[in-house]
Amino acid sequence: MDLLFISLGCDKNLVDSEVMLGLVDEKGYRIVDSEEEADVIVVNTCCFIHDAKEESIRTILEMAQFKEQGRLRALIVTGCLAQRYQREILEEIPEVDAVLGTASYQKIADAIEEALSGKTFVALDGIGSLPAVNTKRIVTTGGHFAYLKIAEGCDKHCTYCIIPKLRGEYRSVPMERLLEEAKDLAEQGVKELILVAQETTVYGRDLYGEKSLHLLLRELCKIDGLRWIRILYCYPEEIYGELIKVIKEEKKICHYLDLPIQHSEDEILRRMGRRTSREQLVSIIGQLRREIPDIVLRTTLITGFPGETKAQHEALMEFADEMEFERLGVFTYSPEEDTPAAGFPGQIPEEVKEDRRAELMELQQEIAFDRAEEMTGREFLVMIEGKVADEDVYVGRTYMDAPNVDGLIFVKTEKELMSGDFAKVTVTGAVEYDLIGELSDEFTK
Repeated sequence: MDLLFISLGCDKNLVDSEVMLGLVDEKGYRIVDSEEEADVIVVNTCCFIHDAKEESIRTILEMAQFKEQGRLRALIVTGCLAQRYQREILEEIPEVDAVLGTASYQKIADAIEEALSGKTFVALDGIGSLPAVNTKRIVTTGGHFAYLKIAEGCDKHCTYCIIPKLRGEYRSVPMERLLEEAKDLAEQGVKELILVAQETTVYGRDLYGEKSLHLLLRELCKIDGLRWIRILYCYPEEIYGELIKVIKEEKKICHYLDLPIQHSEDEILRRMGRRTSREQLVSIIGQLRREIPDIVLRTTLITGFPGETKAQHEALMEFADEMEFERLGVFTYSPEEDTPAAGFPGQIPEEVKEDRRAELMELQQEIAFDRAEEMTGREFLVMIEGKVADEDVYVGRTYMDAPNVDGLIFVKTEKELMSGDFAKVTVTGAVEYDLIGELSDEFTK
């Protein structure tokens, strides 16, 4: 029986998909990458913002066509869209045979068996629990890096965000379970481990009575085979001294943090339900850069939040210019149903949102290009990710770049390298967000 998995949305969703792949692999299903070959298709959906919801619906409808046109016998929908719109999916898309919510993915094998027998299967387990899964994940990121989801859900309840309603309150994964999973990944050849959650910074507070991310990191650094450990989604107000200390002291931890701040202006932050002020943000960013001088900071901003004035947008531009984030992404505000912000007065026209986003991205482009040019002559350890076809050029990443969201470095060498190799590379130039380099005389694998 041939099965196709389509994983949409964030890297946290991808981890759920990889767990489900492990479960179906244990049952003897063959994983394929073509809709035409599949007897069963599973679509793991996202509905965080409007565009993600549209992509999920469009993908389900496209796969539904194979019920009539191809060999497809079962279509299964999992993830956030399934959690939120289970009834609507089954009513509006009759080709769907099973629906699994965000806390029910461990039942994927049961869902497939029921769907193949002609029955409709629905599982929407309580989102206050953590699915108990002991199977090994099938890593789909190429084998040399993988994500480790250290918690589920979120307690922040930002006014624009639906995640707590879809994923529940914050639940940390027990440390012993994470260490076992990380060791398994390292044994499979994973060299870069990327810690993810809706928020990583408060890891352990619900289980151990205090923030324990620094303790988890210390233990992860002891695992043989891991070379890099990267931390994403650190809420700035939750950064704490012991965490900074462990990042400074442990050589395996990349000097890279993702700090989703969303805005800089106090009134907008208050209306967003965020728990920082502009003054606090400046202080936190300053502390990180003083204590870890080579740290690379990534952040995300939202333009066009309800009530955002032109003056507040310009103040946000000034903030971004002053902070000079090494990596920055900008989203336009998306009013999501069942969120408080969707009902706020002062909704901003889409055209204005887009114009403000474009202005911020143009500013960030200048900052990023200048930063890239400043790298010329510096030597970095680079993880090789692939090779440019028919050229003596490899593609890689430095510690400054997370996969799929940041830049790349193109490495010229006649030496033969493999994905997952580490090489010392001297930067010789830059093209927009990406670097160009040559293999250093001192070569390492």
